[in-house]
Amino acid sequence: MFCICHQANTIQYLQVRIQTQRNYTGIWHCICSTYKVEKVSGFFKGMSMPMSTVSVSSSIVFGVYRNCLYNLCKLKYGTPNVKPSKLDIFLSGYAAGGIQVLVSSPADMAKVRLQTQVSPHRSSACSLLTQPKYSGPVHCLLTIAKEEGFLGLYKGCFALMFRDCHSFATYFLSYAVFREWFVPLQQRNSVMGILLAGGLAGVVAWSIATPMDVIKSRLQVDGVTQRRYRGVVHCITDSVRQEGVTVLFKGLSLNCLRAFPVNMVVFLTYEAILKQIKPFST
Repeated sequence: MFCICHQANTIQYLQVRIQTQRNYTGIWHCICSTYKVEKVSGFFKGMSMPMSTVSVSSSIVFGVYRNCLYNLCKLKYGTPNVKPSKLDIFLSGYAAGGIQVLVSSPADMAKVRLQTQVSPHRSSACSLLTQPKYSGPVHCLLTIAKEEGFLGLYKGCFALMFRDCHSFATYFLSYAVFREWFVPLQQRNSVMGILLAGGLAGVVAWSIATPMDVIKSRLQVDGVTQRRYRGVVHCITDSVRQEGVTVLFKGLSLNCLRAFPVNMVVFLTYEAILKQIKPFST
């Protein structure tokens, strides 16, 4: 699990840089440029923040989702012990994605700022000329709050909420659909079926989320040196005008590459926990 987290963070690091910086011609160019200046340690920047908050945000997402689904079924059908409709699952996932943004936004801001700043390795010739602005996640959050105000921690929050509401609604819905396809009723504990359903659900969700993920990341790094975007709509129109519609899908392949193995493990763990606490059947 720890190896998967390392792999996911490295992929996410590349994805963030490609989405926010125009000087990279592709994934391989980004890898080579990063290694040349920052060495291996550069690929693990900003890792402490997502590692320390992932359990909290995941607990909020799955907790809100289950509770919303429980109460929605109870309200609509008079009992929670029924199979929820696809709309019930979609709405519960939508609510879960929106609520977790309140916790994840500052952490995501720190992660993106740390991953986009260049921190030359000590052996690099330019290390004496370029010093990183942020020394760590806590220093990053404090600096943002001091320079941009408390609301600066929530810059890009609307784009993040738009991304997460739709992606988590799609995430849980696609998992429910894939689970029905790959896990027959008589084999409800099929590990391979759950792994495949979880992995594909992650890929589908990130395919939906990537356009707003690009906008969210650009808004979060905007203002570090100079202010460029006036808001979500201006960021979208300016980015598309300058780089074409394909800019909204920058990092899609990296997102999908990361999403499949990570969400295989996530949903396998989720199903194992549900089995232990014996919740209502979905």
